[in-house]
Amino acid sequence: MRTTTRRLIAVLAFAPLLAGCFAPSDSGGAGSGGRLRIALAIPPVQALSPYSNDATVLSKLSVAEGLTALGKNGTAKPALAKSWKRNSDTTWTFELRKAEFQDGTQVTAQAVVNALDHAGAAEPKPRVLSDVTLTAKADDADTVTLTTKTADPVLPLRLASPALAVLSAKAYAKDGAVSPVGTGTGPFEIKKLSGKSGATLDRFDGYWGGKAKSSGIDVTWIPDGTARANALRGGEADIAEWIPTSQAKLLDAGTRHEVASVRTDSLILNTGKGMFTDPGLRAAARKAVDGADLVDSVFGGYADPAQGLFGPAVPWAADRRVKVTGRAEAATPGQVRAETKGKTLRLASITNRAELPEAAAILQQRLEKAGFTVKLDVREYTQMESDLLAGRYDALVFSRVTLLDTGDAVAYLASDFTSDGVYNIARLKDSAVDKAIQAAAAESDPGRRQEKIMKAEAEILRTDAVVPLVHEKVVQGIATDVEGVVLDPRERALVDLDTHLK
Repeated sequence: MRTTTRRLIAVLAFAPLLAGCFAPSDSGGAGSGGRLRIALAIPPVQALSPYSNDATVLSKLSVAEGLTALGKNGTAKPALAKSWKRNSDTTWTFELRKAEFQDGTQVTAQAVVNALDHAGAAEPKPRVLSDVTLTAKADDADTVTLTTKTADPVLPLRLASPALAVLSAKAYAKDGAVSPVGTGTGPFEIKKLSGKSGATLDRFDGYWGGKAKSSGIDVTWIPDGTARANALRGGEADIAEWIPTSQAKLLDAGTRHEVASVRTDSLILNTGKGMFTDPGLRAAARKAVDGADLVDSVFGGYADPAQGLFGPAVPWAADRRVKVTGRAEAATPGQVRAETKGKTLRLASITNRAELPEAAAILQQRLEKAGFTVKLDVREYTQMESDLLAGRYDALVFSRVTLLDTGDAVAYLASDFTSDGVYNIARLKDSAVDKAIQAAAAESDPGRRQEKIMKAEAEILRTDAVVPLVHEKVVQGIATDVEGVVLDPRERALVDLDTHLK
């Protein structure tokens, strides 16, 4: 139980950082009545639209679901669809379970078609649809047939993406905006979204999977990692995600939970315009920024040296890794200075993961030693996303969950590195890369698919459009009086039916 003394100490100790963070919700005081208080890191970019990076919040908080869900072993499992079958290379049939939306309407085949049609028409297109064209048709009230333009062997995995969550009809506005407030199917319903500061969720008792053990969730977005750790230490949060490595060892051992993650931190170079259209300059940057020593100096041991795009949390990658050949020769410092002619390299990083600005500062020094003139721009992600996607930076120190979108690596490679990829921050256009990713996408045999994924990885690394630095280990902060938090290597799940206060 939380004592009055504990709360008083918390308020006195952390008032400057937390004032107003966990204000009482409409359903009762913070933490009252079995409610969970959660501190999340990245504030909403688009009011929790599933077509933005906000989508993972909907899955982390068990608000919305797709036809399928991602199982612990990386395979698709039933969600709103109770079963499915593949009719041909390009056609699948899904049978729906009896379920209802949080607004009281029923989940029907037409509702699913409506949701998937909106996802396909969204601008920009969700990353998970980067490499597929999907058509949905309602066969009857409980049966949906999905057709893809080309073979998609992992379509059930793709449908588990938070970006393809099925929401009720009222979620979709005529102007293209999408709101998950009161329109999902999960065990928790968003009752109130307070801009970028917080959200109030109540248990949805009509959930098809049963009644959640917690009566609700009070969310506060706290971009500053130290403040999130302080919220947990001070008893103002029950769960605090992404504890900075500098703070992790200051937490009580019982509240510190380390998770091997599929997250890789990299230096991404803008190959579309500016100085890094030159392969020799990209190679010089790659040669300058080896990330092995960042493991201890920046990440406090909560990381592994990067081996490629996929790290130890992707167990099949190491045995199938392909040697990278054909890279450009790195320009010398003198050649860099001559070719850049004093132009400034615009290096960006985000504050939402506390280690990245520190890593970026170290990389700035190394790039300058390699002959570049570097200006560092560090901001919160939501303030920077549009500029990143528009190619307004030369380089970015970034952290990416490589199996976030589908659990299948091809979707990540397609969205981030194909010529028409919707999250292609590197602005890479390379026919050999496109061909390698397409070959992996078309492969249905799991083992051969993995082999082709690793061939595609080697083609991407050949271009030096991305320089992997470290593979992170995520630290989640969980109070000792909380049970059932989901420790997910893919960072798509956090709270489910069983998460509750003791």
